[in-house]
Amino acid sequence: MNALTDYDTIVLAGGAARRLGGADKPALSVGGRPLLDRVLAACPDAAITVVVGPHRPTTRTVVRALEDPPGGGPLAALDAGLRHTTAPTVLVLSADLPFLTAATVHTLLAAATGTSGGAAPGGGARAQDGAAPREDAVLPGTGAARDGAMLRDASGRDQPLVAAYRAEPLRRELARVREGSGTLAGLPLRALVNGLRLERVPDTTTTASFDCDTWEDISAARARIREHGTVLDEWITAVKAELGIELDVDTAALLDLARDAAHGVARPAAPLTTFLIGYAAGQQGRDVQELTERATALANRWAAEAEQAAGPAGADGGTGAETKPAE
Repeated sequence: MNALTDYDTIVLAGGAARRLGGADKPALSVGGRPLLDRVLAACPDAAITVVVGPHRPTTRTVVRALEDPPGGGPLAALDAGLRHTTAPTVLVLSADLPFLTAATVHTLLAAATGTSGGAAPGGGARAQDGAAPREDAVLPGTGAARDGAMLRDASGRDQPLVAAYRAEPLRRELARVREGSGTLAGLPLRALVNGLRLERVPDTTTTASFDCDTWEDISAARARIREHGTVLDEWITAVKAELGIELDVDTAALLDLARDAAHGVARPAAPLTTFLIGYAAGQQGRDVQELTERATALANRWAAEAEQAAGPAGADGGTGAETKPAE
C-alpha cells in the first residue's frame, strides 16, 4: 500500500476556547465552512478519521471519541483517539487550521515515513506507487530512526498538532509519560514531544500552520479567504462541499466559456450556460472539459454570426440582396 494513504487521522476538537469567550471553535465558520470541516478536507484519504471532542455534525463520516476525563487536555485527547486507530502512521491535527491543505499533509507523511518520489498534487512529496514506510528511516545527520515529522511555522515554532507520527513510538511514549506522571490529564504536549525523534518540516506555505485562537485570528482568516488571488478557488471548494460533490473544476475554462457566452450571445447566457454544463455532466455522467469545449465552440459560432451580420454586408441583413439607389 502507498505509504501516504496508509494512515489514520486524529483531530483534536476539544478545549475550552477561553480566548474566544468559550465559543465552539471547531464549529466557527471561515469561508462558509466550519473550521473542523476545513481540516477534515485536508486528509480525505485517511483510512480512519477520529474526532476527539464534543459531538458536532461533519460533512465526512468520522469516528467519535472523548478524552477521559472530558477536558483533560491534548495528551488525554490524543490517547483517546489512538485507541481507535490501526494504521502504522497517525496524522495528528488541531481542529482550527483553516488553511491546511492535502499537499502539506502529504509532505508531513512523506517526511514521517521516509518515503520519497514525485510531487504530490499541489506540490507535496508523493511516494512511488507501492512504496512502504522504511523502518530504518532516519533523521538527517543523526543516524537515529525518526518517530515522525511535525510542521515548523515561519517564526521557527514547532507545531505538534500539525504532525505525522509513527504509531508505535507514539503509543510507547504516551505510556511512558502516563507511567511517570500517573495521568495524562492536564499535561502539556511537550511532555510527549520531547521524548520523540521528529523531523521538522518548514511551513513553506506560511499559512498551513495558521491557527485560530482569538477572534482576531478568525477575522484575519475570513479576510484572507476573500483575497483576490484565492477567492474563486475557495468559493468553488465551499460550493462543492455544500452540495456534496467531488469534481475537478477547470475554473479558467469555465470563466472563459462564461465570457464567450456573455459576449457572443447575451450577458445572462453566462451563468445559465455554466449551469447547463454542470447539469449535463451530472445527469449524463459526461466529462466537464468536453462539454465546456463544445459549449465554447457554440458561443463562438454565435459571435461569428453576429460579426458577419454587422459586417460590410450587414446593411441588408447579410443576405446579399441588391438595394436600389435612392431617387
